[in-house]
Amino acid sequence: MSGNRWDDYYARQARKEKWLARSVYKLQEIDKKYKLIRKGDRLLDLGCYPGSWSQYGIRKVGPQGELVGIDLTLPDRLSSPNFRFIQGDVLTIQIEWLAREISPRDLIMSDLAPQTTGIRLTDVSRSMSLSKRAAEIACALLKEKGHFVCKVFEGEDLISFRSEISQYFRQIRVIRPKAIRKGSKEIYLVGLELVK
Repeated sequence: MSGNRWDDYYARQARKEKWLARSVYKLQEIDKKYKLIRKGDRLLDLGCYPGSWSQYGIRKVGPQGELVGIDLTLPDRLSSPNFRFIQGDVLTIQIEWLAREISPRDLIMSDLAPQTTGIRLTDVSRSMSLSKRAAEIACALLKEKGHFVCKVFEGEDLISFRSEISQYFRQIRVIRPKAIRKGSKEIYLVGLELVK
């Protein structure tokens, strides 16, 4: 009998280190490389369930920082005095309302993924819709010189999406963290220093 194919090194490491999901190692690698999160920062985590990115962010910003997470599902195993959860759909949430609810952010991060169908074109298209919406929210809610991290499924729209958001940031970087599973189409776009 073969083992669980999802139970890889990163999944085991996450359990051992008490992270809520293995995806934390993707953010950790991106943060180490680009130094995105500092003590006292205010973060927004789009698609925050199950909570490992928020968990990592909360640890990095410390008690003076703050993190707001948005998702359809409450990350019920995450609790911290400087974490606020907003239940909602990133695709339909009103940006104007959100801007009134939360202060401008130092970092907006999106590990949003669509419900996959197994049909590559459909999945890539759904991922791109989420990525574009995340970028729209980031451009509206980031502070000047704030940063943006966004998961994208590789596809033909990636080049045009990168070009679109490059006009808003001083630099755009593309990274494929080591924790991404083999065969996955995921990559991450990192927007460094929003230009207002």
